[in-house]
Amino acid sequence: MKVVAFVGSARKNGNTLALVKHVFAELEAAGIECEAIELAGKRVHGCTACMKCAETKDGSCPGVRDFVSETCIPKALEADGIIIASPTYFADVTSETKALIDRLGYASRQGGGHLARKVGAGVVAVRRAGAIHALDTINHLFLYGEMVMIGSTYWNVGIGRAPGEVENDEEGVRTMHNLGKNMAWLLERVRG
Repeated sequence: MKVVAFVGSARKNGNTLALVKHVFAELEAAGIECEAIELAGKRVHGCTACMKCAETKDGSCPGVRDFVSETCIPKALEADGIIIASPTYFADVTSETKALIDRLGYASRQGGGHLARKVGAGVVAVRRAGAIHALDTINHLFLYGEMVMIGSTYWNVGIGRAPGEVENDEEGVRTMHNLGKNMAWLLERVRG
């Protein structure tokens, strides 16, 4: 089994990835392969409504050639579980994260729900406010894609601004570990 996490932060190795690593710790302890894919510094474009995905119907996005079409979508289609992680920008996800959500969601719906019944979890890093709206944006992909969403003991959110600051959010770190345990539990039952 494999879980892929897409980290939509503009900062490499930032707070968002730190939160994902806490989730991965529990998944890896359960024997689940994990891969984090950072969008930082990559060429990421939004959906152009070209409708080429409706022609191929294979879940791909052939209309725009970039990191999303060449790396992210294929990795998502082959994974058993998907984590979408983003810092909070103006009470929502980053533009890169939203581009990934739009294109993955739209392309996967063409030709028969390529994400259906995969396990999905959102993770959000936040300085102060807006995290729940960002988490809601991520969850729309999972709901619209007919995926099974995973929760934790609280919202899947960690608080921190400066690099590494989320490590001081004890409740956020604990929430990520519980999220990983819950995701592993479900993956073992659904995919096992």
